[in-house]
Amino acid sequence: MSLNKKEIVQLGQLARLHIAPQDEAPLTEALNNILDLANQLTQENTSGVTPLTHPLALIEKISLRLREDIVTEDNQRENNQACAPAIENNLFLVPKVIE
Repeated sequence: MSLNKKEIVQLGQLARLHIAPQDEAPLTEALNNILDLANQLTQENTSGVTPLTHPLALIEKISLRLREDIVTEDNQRENNQACAPAIENNLFLVPKVIE
């Protein structure tokens, strides 16, 4: 998969990022390099590779200390939503990006 400059600009708009025209070419090259690397990784044969141990597998053997479930901070909703462009029923309103 390869991205062109037009698709990079469209991705920037979806992410609400301003991509300067002089940054389009280097960004396109960098993202295409990342996609090429991901494509190379998916092509590798890993059928004989033993899976690595997952750190969470040790949880069964280790007893974790649990903290008391109490509120430790004040409600900051008004402060957090003060700079929001749109709010309804105490929720942030965002533009629809998936059609």
